[in-house]
Amino acid sequence: MVPPRTTAAPPIRRLALGALPLAAALVLVPPSATARPAHSDPAHGGHCARTAQLHVPAAAHQQADCLTELTTAGTVDTGHTDPADWAGLTPEDLPTPIGVPGVQIDGYFPDASTTNTNHGWHHDAQFVIRLPDRWNGGLVVAGTPGNREQYAGDRAIADWVLSRGYAYAATDKGNTGTGFHRDGHAPGDAIAEWNTRLTQLTRAARTVVSQRYHRPPARTLATGMSNGGYLVRWQLENHPELYDAGVDWEGTLWRSGGPNLLTFLPPALRHYPDHAAGGPQADRARRALHAAGYPRGSEFLWPFHHRFYWDLTQRMYREELDPGFDGATEAGTPYCAPGSPACDADYDYAARPAEVHRAVDRIALTGRIGRPLVTVHGTLDVLLPISQDSDVYARMVRDAGRGGLHRYYRIEGGTHTDALVDTFPDRLRPLVPCHRAAFTVVEDWLATGRRPPGSRTVPMPQAADPATLLTRCRLDR
Repeated sequence: MVPPRTTAAPPIRRLALGALPLAAALVLVPPSATARPAHSDPAHGGHCARTAQLHVPAAAHQQADCLTELTTAGTVDTGHTDPADWAGLTPEDLPTPIGVPGVQIDGYFPDASTTNTNHGWHHDAQFVIRLPDRWNGGLVVAGTPGNREQYAGDRAIADWVLSRGYAYAATDKGNTGTGFHRDGHAPGDAIAEWNTRLTQLTRAARTVVSQRYHRPPARTLATGMSNGGYLVRWQLENHPELYDAGVDWEGTLWRSGGPNLLTFLPPALRHYPDHAAGGPQADRARRALHAAGYPRGSEFLWPFHHRFYWDLTQRMYREELDPGFDGATEAGTPYCAPGSPACDADYDYAARPAEVHRAVDRIALTGRIGRPLVTVHGTLDVLLPISQDSDVYARMVRDAGRGGLHRYYRIEGGTHTDALVDTFPDRLRPLVPCHRAAFTVVEDWLATGRRPPGSRTVPMPQAADPATLLTRCRLDR
């Protein structure tokens, strides 16, 4: 899921040589790490050669640029990423790799919706493809978390995989922003498009990789966090022929019979105000939130999520899948009191008409993965509580007879959004290094055939300092 991006950012601009860096006030880039577009004339050879011959199949528009730096250490300066798109997803002190020259292709596929304003295009189904000069033979494909755009994974995922030599591609999923539910004609259309767009991009990116390096990728890995993790699960269930494996970072679970967002968010909206008010009802409210799946010990995270995410998330996704609940009102009434008309705090998914459950069934997961999958999820996640999400999905995979293809690591002290680690460094650990550890587990699994460490709860290291937790995550103990 990942908290939605709710603040509109200015469109990305192509900066001429010598222009002031984009978002210089937001991100400090060492002078040695800055990058500007390199000369793109193929006659110059080197990493700029044959750029004009790169064509993204079925793209309605594309623009290819040679860059001396593909990571955010350079793309912030050149305008080839959007810091607002990945704001709040990673710890402030996460190191940024440098030294990855290559080609970046930005563009979009045909689409009728216009929520994505990047590059001033006002066109959805935007994508980014990055092709490093020093290629390791692999391709990583990602869908974005929440309702964010194609650059949302740049700091958490793209920087690291590019530094390891992978080509990288990401999509905006075909619709963005808090009004994403307006896309499509029927309930569930907008979310169903996410899956179609990642499939489309994977096929196109594999072709572009072959054009650039004169051979297809030796391995294609799907990864993503939250809604991006949901896409990984869905792709490995429905299009395993396109991938060799996947790494699922706290993917969203959709099941027509529940649990899903619409079963555990309403109890939070209903009971949290009594918990926050204190008094005789506070203890009963706390127990009600625990019963809904919000873990004991996560209470310190509840005020933040109530203020920013629970209400908005419930209303957006309920509108997408059950627009008839509130009639002509669009996406409900913010922070309505239980008992008021069509209040999302009173929403009862189980009691809703069959067509609502059919809409969820369109996007539902089955657990029938066809390729190796590693899942990581934090035990203190209070946006997608682990007992209502990845614990359930792991059982679904086992029940589908695919348990041998799955490893599941429950990360003690991890929460949904790593930026909260900066606020609570003594209570939380970042999931970025655990995602990277899971990624290397998948690499070894594919390269050697050795079974990874068994699924387990990974304990919080005793007396570990924040700097260590930011760089290490042992999944085998």
